[in-house]
Amino acid sequence: MDLGLNGKVAVITGASKGIGYACAETLLREGARVAICGRDEARLDHAVETLRGAPGGEVLGVQADMGQREDVRRFMQVAFDQFGAIHILINCAGSSPGGLLEDLTEEQWFGSLNLKFMGYVRAMTEALPYLRRNNGWGRIVNVIGNDGVKPSYWEMTAGAANAADINVTLSMAEQYGREGITVNAVNPGPVATDRWDGLEKAFARDKGVSQERAHELAVSSIPLGRICTPQEVADVGVFLASERASFVNGGLLNIDGAQRKGIMDT
Repeated sequence: MDLGLNGKVAVITGASKGIGYACAETLLREGARVAICGRDEARLDHAVETLRGAPGGEVLGVQADMGQREDVRRFMQVAFDQFGAIHILINCAGSSPGGLLEDLTEEQWFGSLNLKFMGYVRAMTEALPYLRRNNGWGRIVNVIGNDGVKPSYWEMTAGAANAADINVTLSMAEQYGREGITVNAVNPGPVATDRWDGLEKAFARDKGVSQERAHELAVSSIPLGRICTPQEVADVGVFLASERASFVNGGLLNIDGAQRKGIMDT
């Protein structure tokens, strides 16, 4: 299937690894031009070098922290200056600590909300002026997480940020759909990334079990019997960013294998 992405310009936050990186690689294979950002400059440089060795379009890397408004503004401006347009925004930057309410600090709460919620808000706000230049064609895809729709007390900071992201996604879909800019979200469950490894460690700590046991509980909570891969999330996200998803707006797609979180609480 031709996704109609050849020549389109995509900006992806938090794409030096994990789901964001997989989105960048997939978009490049479809012929898109891609700008990615990350906080760790060395990791970002390695990602760009690797992506440039793959078939497809052009890639640009910009060191930027989505927790800082000026960094977000600069990322969008540099991408536009390089490629002359921005058609697609995919938000992936964001991590939230696992932990129980009585153990979480205010700094952890604010850190989660600043990056995983306000970082998405900043990116969407700064990308919109460029998306509006495309004669009624634009895509925003927010990679959020199923904690926003399937709460768990061991991942509350993520759940709070994700629920806020979902609310804003739906609100923006109604507002900007009138301008031909679709706004959708994908909500992964456990995905085999560094971030999930950290959450698994936190879950093991809080439940007093080994990480091996924590992993077994996570797998057992998913009827498909395994953890998702970054590519499986990227495939759905890139579809939503494509011409083929022209009438999908305000969509919230769970990519969690129908996870039943209560099974992990044993």
